[in-house]
Amino acid sequence: MAETVEIQEKILDLQPENKLLQADQLESKLTTLRDQWADLEEVDRLRQFRNLPQYEALDFFNDMPVTEQATLIRFLSDAEAALYLRYLQPDDVADLIQTVPAEDRAHLESLLDDAALTEVRALLAYAEDAAGGLMSPRFARLRPDVTTDVAIRYLRIQTKKNLETLHYIYVLDSEQRLCGVVSFHELFAARDDAYVSEVMHPKVITVLDTDDQDTVAQVIAEHDLMALPVVDAEGRMRGIVTVDDIVDVLQEEATEDIQKLGGVQALHEPYLDVSFRTMVQKRGGWLSVLFIGELLTATAMGHFEDEIAKAVVLAMFVPLIISSGGNSGSQAATLIVRSLGIGELKLSDWGRVFRRELFSGLTLGFWLGSLGFLRVILWQFMGLYDFGAHYFLLGITVCFSLIGVVSFGTIVGSMLPFLLQRLKLDPATSSAPFVATLVDVTGLIIYFVMAALILSGTLL
Repeated sequence: MAETVEIQEKILDLQPENKLLQADQLESKLTTLRDQWADLEEVDRLRQFRNLPQYEALDFFNDMPVTEQATLIRFLSDAEAALYLRYLQPDDVADLIQTVPAEDRAHLESLLDDAALTEVRALLAYAEDAAGGLMSPRFARLRPDVTTDVAIRYLRIQTKKNLETLHYIYVLDSEQRLCGVVSFHELFAARDDAYVSEVMHPKVITVLDTDDQDTVAQVIAEHDLMALPVVDAEGRMRGIVTVDDIVDVLQEEATEDIQKLGGVQALHEPYLDVSFRTMVQKRGGWLSVLFIGELLTATAMGHFEDEIAKAVVLAMFVPLIISSGGNSGSQAATLIVRSLGIGELKLSDWGRVFRRELFSGLTLGFWLGSLGFLRVILWQFMGLYDFGAHYFLLGITVCFSLIGVVSFGTIVGSMLPFLLQRLKLDPATSSAPFVATLVDVTGLIIYFVMAALILSGTLL
Protein backbone atom coordinates (compact mmCIF):
# COMPACT_ATOMS: atom_id res chain seq x y z
CA MET A 1 0.00 0.00 0.00
CA ALA A 2 1.30 3.43 -0.96
CA GLU A 3 0.69 5.02 2.44
CA THR A 4 2.41 2.17 4.27
CA VAL A 5 5.45 2.34 1.97
CA GLU A 6 5.66 6.09 2.58
CA ILE A 7 5.56 5.58 6.35
CA GLN A 8 8.23 2.89 6.17
CA GLU A 9 10.53 5.14 4.15
CA LYS A 10 10.16 7.98 6.62
CA ILE A 11 10.90 5.72 9.56
CA LEU A 12 14.06 4.61 7.81
CA ASP A 13 15.11 8.28 7.59
CA LEU A 14 14.55 8.61 11.34
CA GLN A 15 16.73 5.55 12.00
CA PRO A 16 19.90 6.10 9.95
CA GLU A 17 21.88 3.52 11.95
CA ASN A 18 19.56 0.66 10.92
CA LYS A 19 21.06 -1.93 8.62
CA LEU A 20 19.29 -4.71 6.80
CA LEU A 21 19.98 -8.08 8.42
CA GLN A 22 19.96 -11.48 6.88
CA ALA A 23 16.62 -13.23 7.26
CA ASP A 24 17.82 -15.75 9.82
CA GLN A 25 19.67 -13.11 11.84
CA LEU A 26 16.63 -10.86 11.80
CA GLU A 27 14.29 -13.60 12.95
CA SER A 28 16.67 -14.50 15.77
CA LYS A 29 16.88 -10.86 16.82
CA LEU A 30 13.12 -10.44 16.83
CA THR A 31 12.58 -13.64 18.79
CA THR A 32 15.14 -12.54 21.37
CA LEU A 33 13.58 -9.10 21.67
CA ARG A 34 10.07 -10.53 22.13
CA ASP A 35 11.34 -12.90 24.82
CA GLN A 36 13.25 -10.17 26.66
CA TRP A 37 10.76 -7.32 26.19
CA ALA A 38 8.95 -7.74 29.51
CA ASP A 39 12.25 -7.73 31.44
CA LEU A 40 13.84 -4.73 29.70
CA GLU A 41 13.97 -1.27 31.22
CA GLU A 42 12.13 1.45 29.31
CA VAL A 43 15.38 2.96 28.01
CA ASP A 44 16.54 -0.42 26.70
CA ARG A 45 13.16 -1.08 25.10
CA LEU A 46 13.33 2.20 23.22
CA ARG A 47 16.92 1.63 22.10
CA GLN A 48 16.33 -1.90 20.84
CA PHE A 49 13.04 -0.94 19.20
CA ARG A 50 14.76 1.84 17.26
CA ASN A 51 17.47 -0.57 16.14
CA LEU A 52 14.93 -2.78 14.39
CA PRO A 53 14.81 -2.63 10.58
CA GLN A 54 12.08 -0.39 9.18
CA TYR A 55 9.49 -3.01 8.21
CA GLU A 56 10.01 -5.04 11.36
CA ALA A 57 9.65 -2.00 13.60
CA LEU A 58 6.25 -1.29 12.06
CA ASP A 59 5.05 -4.87 12.46
CA PHE A 60 6.55 -5.19 15.94
CA PHE A 61 4.69 -2.05 17.07
CA ASN A 62 1.46 -3.19 15.42
CA ASP A 63 1.62 -6.58 17.17
CA MET A 64 2.19 -5.12 20.63
CA PRO A 65 -0.64 -5.14 23.18
CA VAL A 66 -2.22 -1.70 23.33
CA THR A 67 -0.91 -1.14 26.87
CA GLU A 68 2.67 -1.58 25.68
CA GLN A 69 2.05 0.62 22.63
CA ALA A 70 0.78 3.33 24.96
CA THR A 71 3.89 3.08 27.15
CA LEU A 72 6.36 3.04 24.24
CA ILE A 73 4.81 5.88 22.25
CA ARG A 74 5.20 8.29 25.16
CA PHE A 75 9.00 8.02 24.77
CA LEU A 76 9.09 8.47 20.99
CA SER A 77 9.63 11.81 19.33
CA ASP A 78 6.59 13.54 17.86
CA ALA A 79 7.73 12.68 14.33
CA GLU A 80 8.13 9.00 15.18
CA ALA A 81 4.87 8.85 17.12
CA ALA A 82 2.96 10.45 14.25
CA LEU A 83 4.29 7.91 11.77
CA TYR A 84 3.46 4.91 13.94
CA LEU A 85 -0.02 6.28 14.62
CA ARG A 86 -0.60 6.64 10.87
CA TYR A 87 0.36 2.99 10.39
CA LEU A 88 -2.38 1.81 12.78
CA GLN A 89 -6.02 1.39 11.84
CA PRO A 90 -8.37 4.08 13.26
CA ASP A 91 -9.94 1.67 15.75
CA ASP A 92 -6.47 0.72 17.04
CA VAL A 93 -5.56 4.40 17.36
CA ALA A 94 -8.77 4.99 19.33
CA ASP A 95 -7.87 2.12 21.68
CA LEU A 96 -4.37 3.54 22.10
CA ILE A 97 -5.64 7.03 22.91
CA GLN A 98 -8.07 5.61 25.49
CA THR A 99 -5.20 3.71 27.12
CA VAL A 100 -2.71 6.57 27.62
CA PRO A 101 -3.08 8.92 30.62
CA ALA A 102 -5.77 11.56 30.13
CA GLU A 103 -3.22 14.39 30.03
CA ASP A 104 -1.47 12.83 27.00
CA ARG A 105 -4.54 12.22 24.85
CA ALA A 106 -4.86 15.69 23.37
CA HIS A 107 -1.19 15.64 22.36
CA LEU A 108 -1.59 12.30 20.53
CA GLU A 109 -4.68 13.59 18.75
CA SER A 110 -2.69 16.60 17.58
CA LEU A 111 -0.26 14.25 15.79
CA LEU A 112 -3.02 12.89 13.53
CA ASP A 113 -3.94 14.40 10.17
CA ASP A 114 -7.44 15.88 9.80
CA ALA A 115 -8.94 12.84 8.08
CA ALA A 116 -7.58 10.36 10.63
CA LEU A 117 -8.56 12.60 13.55
CA THR A 118 -12.15 12.76 12.25
CA GLU A 119 -12.28 8.95 12.04
CA VAL A 120 -10.78 8.45 15.48
CA ARG A 121 -13.03 10.99 17.22
CA ALA A 122 -16.07 9.35 15.64
CA LEU A 123 -14.99 6.06 17.21
CA LEU A 124 -14.22 7.66 20.58
CA ALA A 125 -17.81 8.93 20.71
CA TYR A 126 -18.99 5.34 21.21
CA ALA A 127 -18.71 3.30 24.38
CA GLU A 128 -15.51 1.27 24.41
CA ASP A 129 -17.41 -2.03 24.57
CA ALA A 130 -19.97 -1.13 21.87
CA ALA A 131 -19.79 -2.24 18.25
CA GLY A 132 -19.20 1.39 17.24
CA GLY A 133 -16.16 1.53 19.51
CA LEU A 134 -14.71 -1.66 18.02
CA MET A 135 -15.30 -1.01 14.34
CA SER A 136 -12.96 0.37 11.69
CA PRO A 137 -14.40 2.95 9.25
CA ARG A 138 -11.98 1.83 6.51
CA PHE A 139 -13.66 -0.83 4.41
CA ALA A 140 -14.00 -1.57 0.69
CA ARG A 141 -17.18 -0.11 -0.77
CA LEU A 142 -18.95 0.04 -4.13
CA ARG A 143 -22.09 1.53 -5.66
CA PRO A 144 -24.75 -0.90 -6.92
CA ASP A 145 -25.21 0.91 -10.27
CA VAL A 146 -21.68 0.44 -11.66
CA THR A 147 -20.42 -2.45 -13.81
CA THR A 148 -18.02 -5.02 -12.43
CA ASP A 149 -15.30 -3.76 -14.77
CA VAL A 150 -15.57 -0.24 -13.32
CA ALA A 151 -15.87 -1.68 -9.80
CA ILE A 152 -12.60 -3.59 -10.09
CA ARG A 153 -10.75 -0.49 -11.28
CA TYR A 154 -12.23 1.50 -8.40
CA LEU A 155 -11.20 -1.17 -5.89
CA ARG A 156 -7.60 -0.91 -7.08
CA ILE A 157 -7.70 2.74 -6.01
CA GLN A 158 -9.25 1.89 -2.65
CA THR A 159 -6.54 -0.65 -1.80
CA LYS A 160 -4.10 2.26 -1.45
CA LYS A 161 -6.07 3.64 1.50
CA ASN A 162 -4.92 1.10 4.10
CA LEU A 163 -8.26 -0.74 4.27
CA GLU A 164 -8.98 -2.96 7.28
CA THR A 165 -9.73 -6.04 5.15
CA LEU A 166 -10.56 -7.05 1.58
CA HIS A 167 -12.44 -10.23 2.41
CA TYR A 168 -15.78 -8.53 1.78
CA ILE A 169 -16.80 -5.57 -0.37
CA TYR A 170 -19.89 -3.72 0.77
CA VAL A 171 -22.38 -2.17 -1.63
CA LEU A 172 -23.82 1.18 -0.49
CA ASP A 173 -26.39 3.48 -2.04
CA SER A 174 -26.02 7.24 -2.35
CA GLU A 175 -27.10 7.73 1.28
CA GLN A 176 -24.54 5.16 2.54
CA ARG A 177 -27.21 2.58 3.34
CA LEU A 178 -26.02 -1.00 3.08
CA CYS A 179 -27.55 -2.73 0.04
CA GLY A 180 -25.49 -5.90 -0.20
CA VAL A 181 -22.11 -7.60 -0.06
CA VAL A 182 -19.89 -9.17 -2.72
CA SER A 183 -16.50 -10.91 -2.79
CA PHE A 184 -13.52 -10.28 -5.07
CA HIS A 185 -13.97 -13.73 -6.56
CA GLU A 186 -17.54 -13.00 -7.52
CA LEU A 187 -16.57 -9.69 -9.14
CA PHE A 188 -13.79 -11.26 -11.22
CA ALA A 189 -16.01 -14.20 -12.22
CA ALA A 190 -18.86 -11.94 -13.40
CA ARG A 191 -19.24 -10.44 -16.86
CA ASP A 192 -17.51 -7.11 -17.38
CA ASP A 193 -20.80 -5.45 -18.23
CA ALA A 194 -22.74 -6.96 -15.31
CA TYR A 195 -23.86 -4.48 -12.67
CA VAL A 196 -22.74 -4.87 -9.07
CA SER A 197 -26.41 -5.05 -8.03
CA GLU A 198 -26.72 -8.23 -10.10
CA VAL A 199 -23.71 -9.92 -8.47
CA MET A 200 -24.09 -8.84 -4.83
CA HIS A 201 -25.90 -10.71 -2.05
CA PRO A 202 -28.70 -8.43 -0.81
CA LYS A 203 -29.17 -10.19 2.54
CA VAL A 204 -26.37 -9.07 4.83
CA ILE A 205 -25.85 -9.97 8.48
CA THR A 206 -25.27 -6.78 10.47
CA VAL A 207 -25.13 -5.40 14.00
CA LEU A 208 -26.12 -1.97 15.27
CA ASP A 209 -23.40 0.46 16.29
CA THR A 210 -24.90 0.50 19.80
CA ASP A 211 -24.83 -3.30 20.25
CA ASP A 212 -22.42 -4.53 22.91
CA GLN A 213 -19.31 -6.53 22.14
CA ASP A 214 -20.86 -9.77 23.40
CA THR A 215 -23.53 -9.54 20.71
CA VAL A 216 -20.88 -8.84 18.05
CA ALA A 217 -18.83 -11.84 19.16
CA GLN A 218 -21.85 -14.14 19.12
CA VAL A 219 -22.88 -13.06 15.61
CA ILE A 220 -19.36 -13.51 14.22
CA ALA A 221 -19.00 -16.94 15.85
CA GLU A 222 -22.49 -18.10 14.84
CA HIS A 223 -22.04 -17.21 11.16
CA ASP A 224 -18.28 -17.85 10.92
CA LEU A 225 -17.54 -14.39 9.50
CA MET A 226 -14.20 -12.72 8.86
CA ALA A 227 -15.76 -9.26 9.19
CA LEU A 228 -19.13 -7.94 10.30
CA PRO A 229 -20.71 -4.69 9.03
CA VAL A 230 -21.90 -2.16 11.61
CA VAL A 231 -24.89 0.04 10.77
CA ASP A 232 -26.76 2.80 12.58
CA ALA A 233 -30.47 2.89 13.34
CA GLU A 234 -31.23 4.21 9.82
CA GLY A 235 -29.31 1.40 8.12
CA ARG A 236 -26.33 3.56 7.13
CA MET A 237 -23.07 1.66 7.26
CA ARG A 238 -20.60 3.01 9.81
CA GLY A 239 -17.76 0.48 9.67
CA ILE A 240 -16.75 -3.16 10.12
CA VAL A 241 -15.60 -5.29 13.04
CA THR A 242 -13.04 -7.89 12.00
CA VAL A 243 -12.53 -11.26 13.61
CA ASP A 244 -9.08 -10.30 14.96
CA ASP A 245 -10.63 -7.36 16.81
CA ILE A 246 -13.26 -9.56 18.43
CA VAL A 247 -10.67 -12.19 19.35
CA ASP A 248 -8.85 -9.54 21.39
CA VAL A 249 -12.13 -8.57 23.06
CA LEU A 250 -12.98 -12.17 23.89
CA GLN A 251 -9.54 -12.70 25.36
CA GLU A 252 -9.92 -9.63 27.58
CA GLU A 253 -13.39 -10.70 28.72
CA ALA A 254 -12.28 -14.27 29.39
CA THR A 255 -9.38 -12.92 31.45
CA GLU A 256 -11.72 -10.72 33.50
CA ASP A 257 -14.17 -13.58 34.06
CA ILE A 258 -11.41 -15.93 35.20
CA GLN A 259 -10.09 -13.29 37.59
CA LYS A 260 -13.56 -12.71 39.02
CA LEU A 261 -14.21 -16.43 39.33
CA GLY A 262 -11.00 -16.64 41.34
CA GLY A 263 -12.24 -13.99 43.76
CA VAL A 264 -10.21 -11.06 42.34
CA GLN A 265 -11.50 -7.80 40.94
CA ALA A 266 -10.70 -7.46 37.23
CA LEU A 267 -7.17 -6.06 36.85
CA HIS A 268 -7.67 -4.55 33.35
CA GLU A 269 -3.88 -4.57 32.89
CA PRO A 270 -1.13 -7.17 32.43
CA TYR A 271 -0.11 -8.73 35.75
CA LEU A 272 3.38 -7.20 35.79
CA ASP A 273 2.04 -3.73 34.93
CA VAL A 274 -0.28 -3.61 37.94
CA SER A 275 1.19 -1.68 40.86
CA PHE A 276 1.65 -3.41 44.22
CA ARG A 277 -0.90 -1.12 45.86
CA THR A 278 -3.52 -1.78 43.17
CA MET A 279 -2.91 -5.53 43.37
CA VAL A 280 -3.46 -5.54 47.12
CA GLN A 281 -6.62 -3.42 46.78
CA LYS A 282 -8.04 -5.65 44.05
CA ARG A 283 -7.46 -8.82 46.05
CA GLY A 284 -7.99 -7.48 49.57
CA GLY A 285 -11.63 -6.51 49.08
CA TRP A 286 -12.80 -9.98 48.09
CA LEU A 287 -10.56 -11.63 50.68
CA SER A 288 -12.17 -9.47 53.36
CA VAL A 289 -15.67 -10.47 52.22
CA LEU A 290 -14.68 -14.14 52.12
CA PHE A 291 -13.02 -13.87 55.55
CA ILE A 292 -16.21 -12.45 57.05
CA GLY A 293 -18.11 -15.30 55.43
CA GLU A 294 -15.76 -17.85 56.98
CA LEU A 295 -16.35 -16.23 60.38
CA LEU A 296 -19.93 -17.48 60.02
CA THR A 297 -18.46 -20.96 59.59
CA ALA A 298 -16.70 -20.59 62.94
CA THR A 299 -19.97 -19.36 64.44
CA ALA A 300 -21.79 -22.41 63.09
CA MET A 301 -19.12 -24.67 64.58
CA GLY A 302 -19.57 -22.97 67.94
CA HIS A 303 -23.34 -23.48 67.75
CA PHE A 304 -22.79 -27.25 67.50
CA GLU A 305 -20.13 -27.34 70.20
CA ASP A 306 -22.15 -29.68 72.41
CA GLU A 307 -22.62 -32.21 69.62
CA ILE A 308 -18.89 -32.15 68.86
CA ALA A 309 -18.09 -32.61 72.56
CA LYS A 310 -20.33 -35.68 72.74
CA ALA A 311 -19.00 -37.20 69.54
CA VAL A 312 -15.55 -35.81 68.74
CA VAL A 313 -15.38 -38.16 65.76
CA LEU A 314 -17.85 -35.89 63.96
CA ALA A 315 -15.17 -33.19 63.69
CA MET A 316 -13.02 -35.57 61.64
CA PHE A 317 -15.44 -35.34 58.69
CA VAL A 318 -16.07 -31.59 58.76
CA PRO A 319 -13.38 -30.76 56.13
CA LEU A 320 -14.65 -33.59 53.93
CA ILE A 321 -18.24 -32.37 54.08
CA ILE A 322 -17.71 -28.65 53.50
CA SER A 323 -15.03 -29.07 50.82
CA SER A 324 -17.29 -31.42 48.82
CA GLY A 325 -20.11 -28.87 48.91
CA GLY A 326 -17.79 -26.02 47.96
CA ASN A 327 -16.25 -27.98 45.12
CA SER A 328 -19.62 -28.96 43.65
CA GLY A 329 -20.86 -25.37 43.91
CA SER A 330 -17.71 -24.01 42.26
CA GLN A 331 -18.06 -26.50 39.42
CA ALA A 332 -21.67 -25.52 38.77
CA ALA A 333 -20.94 -21.78 39.00
CA THR A 334 -18.06 -22.04 36.53
CA LEU A 335 -20.12 -24.00 33.99
CA ILE A 336 -23.12 -21.67 34.17
CA VAL A 337 -21.12 -18.43 34.11
CA ARG A 338 -19.28 -19.56 30.99
CA SER A 339 -22.48 -20.74 29.28
CA LEU A 340 -24.17 -17.41 30.01
CA GLY A 341 -21.11 -15.54 28.79
CA ILE A 342 -21.01 -17.20 25.36
CA GLY A 343 -24.77 -17.19 24.89
CA GLU A 344 -25.41 -20.92 25.34
CA LEU A 345 -27.84 -20.09 28.14
CA LYS A 346 -30.34 -17.26 28.60
CA LEU A 347 -32.02 -15.95 31.72
CA SER A 348 -35.21 -17.78 30.77
CA ASP A 349 -33.35 -21.12 30.93
CA TRP A 350 -33.02 -21.04 34.70
CA GLY A 351 -35.82 -23.55 35.24
CA ARG A 352 -34.27 -26.15 32.95
CA VAL A 353 -30.89 -25.60 34.57
CA PHE A 354 -32.41 -25.94 38.05
CA ARG A 355 -33.93 -29.33 37.25
CA ARG A 356 -30.78 -30.53 35.53
CA GLU A 357 -28.49 -29.43 38.36
CA LEU A 358 -30.82 -30.82 41.03
CA PHE A 359 -30.58 -34.31 39.56
CA SER A 360 -26.86 -33.85 38.92
CA GLY A 361 -26.34 -32.78 42.53
CA LEU A 362 -28.30 -35.73 43.89
CA THR A 363 -26.39 -38.17 41.68
CA LEU A 364 -22.99 -36.71 42.48
CA GLY A 365 -23.91 -36.45 46.15
CA PHE A 366 -24.96 -40.11 46.22
CA TRP A 367 -21.69 -41.11 44.58
CA LEU A 368 -19.55 -39.12 47.03
CA GLY A 369 -21.76 -40.20 49.91
CA SER A 370 -21.17 -43.84 48.98
CA LEU A 371 -17.43 -43.23 48.97
CA GLY A 372 -17.70 -41.57 52.39
CA PHE A 373 -19.75 -44.47 53.75
CA LEU A 374 -17.19 -46.99 52.43
CA ARG A 375 -14.41 -44.93 54.00
CA VAL A 376 -15.95 -45.37 57.44
CA ILE A 377 -16.81 -49.06 57.01
CA LEU A 378 -13.48 -50.12 55.47
CA TRP A 379 -11.38 -48.21 58.01
CA GLN A 380 -13.35 -49.85 60.82
CA PHE A 381 -13.01 -53.41 59.44
CA MET A 382 -9.36 -53.01 58.46
CA GLY A 383 -8.51 -51.71 61.94
CA LEU A 384 -7.15 -48.43 60.61
CA TYR A 385 -9.40 -46.41 62.94
CA ASP A 386 -11.95 -47.31 65.61
CA PHE A 387 -15.11 -45.30 65.11
CA GLY A 388 -16.85 -47.06 67.99
CA ALA A 389 -19.86 -49.31 68.24
CA HIS A 390 -22.05 -47.04 66.15
CA TYR A 391 -19.73 -46.81 63.15
CA PHE A 392 -22.49 -47.92 60.77
CA LEU A 393 -24.76 -45.04 61.79
CA LEU A 394 -21.80 -42.67 61.50
CA GLY A 395 -21.24 -43.89 57.93
CA ILE A 396 -24.91 -43.32 57.13
CA THR A 397 -24.65 -39.80 58.57
CA VAL A 398 -21.65 -39.00 56.40
CA CYS A 399 -23.39 -40.45 53.33
CA PHE A 400 -26.66 -38.52 53.70
CA SER A 401 -24.82 -35.34 54.69
CA LEU A 402 -22.78 -35.47 51.50
CA ILE A 403 -25.92 -36.00 49.41
CA GLY A 404 -27.51 -32.93 51.01
CA VAL A 405 -24.41 -30.71 50.92
CA VAL A 406 -23.39 -31.54 47.34
CA SER A 407 -26.96 -31.08 46.09
CA PHE A 408 -27.26 -27.74 47.88
CA GLY A 409 -23.87 -26.58 46.61
CA THR A 410 -24.76 -27.50 43.04
CA ILE A 411 -28.06 -25.63 43.20
CA VAL A 412 -26.49 -22.51 44.74
CA GLY A 413 -23.61 -22.51 42.28
CA SER A 414 -25.90 -22.82 39.28
CA MET A 415 -28.65 -20.41 40.36
CA LEU A 416 -26.51 -17.57 41.71
CA PRO A 417 -25.26 -16.51 38.23
CA PHE A 418 -28.89 -16.30 37.02
CA LEU A 419 -29.82 -14.18 40.04
CA LEU A 420 -26.93 -11.78 39.46
CA GLN A 421 -27.77 -11.44 35.78
CA ARG A 422 -31.40 -10.78 36.69
CA LEU A 423 -30.16 -7.97 38.96
CA LYS A 424 -28.11 -6.55 36.01
CA LEU A 425 -24.84 -7.59 37.68
CA ASP A 426 -21.94 -9.53 36.21
CA PRO A 427 -22.55 -13.29 36.73
CA ALA A 428 -18.80 -13.80 36.96
CA THR A 429 -18.87 -12.15 40.37
CA SER A 430 -20.49 -15.34 41.70
CA SER A 431 -16.89 -16.45 42.05
CA ALA A 432 -15.90 -19.94 43.05
CA PRO A 433 -14.50 -18.80 46.44
CA PHE A 434 -17.73 -16.90 47.16
CA VAL A 435 -19.89 -19.92 46.40
CA ALA A 436 -17.55 -22.17 48.40
CA THR A 437 -17.72 -19.85 51.43
CA LEU A 438 -21.51 -19.70 51.26
CA VAL A 439 -21.78 -23.48 51.04
CA ASP A 440 -19.31 -23.96 53.91
CA VAL A 441 -21.73 -22.43 56.40
CA THR A 442 -24.83 -24.23 55.13
CA GLY A 443 -22.82 -27.45 54.77
CA LEU A 444 -22.01 -27.46 58.47
CA ILE A 445 -25.65 -26.90 59.34
CA ILE A 446 -26.76 -29.75 57.07
CA TYR A 447 -24.09 -32.06 58.51
CA PHE A 448 -24.86 -31.50 62.17
CA VAL A 449 -28.64 -31.49 61.66
CA MET A 450 -28.28 -34.82 59.86
CA ALA A 451 -26.09 -36.12 62.70
CA ALA A 452 -28.65 -35.04 65.26
CA LEU A 453 -31.40 -36.92 63.41
CA ILE A 454 -29.49 -40.14 62.77
CA LEU A 455 -27.24 -40.38 65.84
CA SER A 456 -29.74 -39.16 68.44
CA GLY A 457 -29.85 -41.67 71.28
CA THR A 458 -26.57 -43.30 70.30
CA LEU A 459 -23.52 -41.05 69.91
CA LEU A 460 -25.59 -37.91 70.63
